[in-house]
Formats: sequence, structure tokens, C-alpha cells
Amino acid sequence: MSRSTMRALAAKYTYLAWFGGSCYVTFEVFWRGRSHWTMFVLAAILFVLIGLLNEIWTSWRLFPQAVAGALIATAAELVTGCIVNIWLGWRVWDYSDMPGNLLGQICPQFALLWVALSALAIVLDDVIRWKFFHEERPHYTL
Repeated sequence: MSRSTMRALAAKYTYLAWFGGSCYVTFEVFWRGRSHWTMFVLAAILFVLIGLLNEIWTSWRLFPQAVAGALIATAAELVTGCIVNIWLGWRVWDYSDMPGNLLGQICPQFALLWVALSALAIVLDDVIRWKFFHEERPHYTL
């Protein structure tokens, strides 16, 4: 792979990560009135990872990709929560009052919300790739 190709790839994924992190922090500020820099980092990583589902899952079936994205996001939220909330004690979020929570870091209600957010992330990632990076036009089935 040439240096210019590597730079273009790095620029694309940097932009996608920035976009995903920025959108999530904006949603979170509207949802709960605040956010934390760790949420930007986590969302940036998740946006890229969830967006890559179309690169490996070539059927363009949105619902299974959204469920897979939700599983990825929930697992990442658990790991991140254990680090930033339990180990470091930063108290970025606490789901202890939610039914079915695990260590106060994840709960079924927000895992379901991740399905919708993952579907949105998949579509936004694909539209950005199509419009700005001249990749394949999205064509989903459920």
C-alpha cells in the first residue's frame, strides 16, 4: 500500500471517528444535559467499528448489523464503564437504578437503545462513505 493511499485511509477513518464522536456527544448533551470526553473517544471508536460491519457483512441487511452493533457497543460500554466508573471512580454514568443492570454499567434498556443508534450509525457511515469517499451507494434490506 502506497503512502498516499495510507494517508487517505487514515484521513477517512479520522473523519469518520470525529463525526461519530461529535454526533454522540451532541446526542448525549441533549439527552442528559452533559457528556464526558471519554464518551467522545468511545463513540468515535464505536462509530468506526460499527460502520465497518458493512465492509465484512456484505448482505446489506440493516437489522442484523444493528443488532451486532448493539452487542459491540454494549460490550464496549461495559469495559469502558468498568475502567472509568469503577476503577478510576470518575462516575461518568451509573445504571444501578435500572432493572437488570450489570455492575451499574450496562442495562437491557440502553442495550436496546444501542440497536437504534447502531442502525443510525451504519446508515450515516455508509452515506458519508458514498458521498465523500466515493464508495458504494447504500442499498439496505431489513
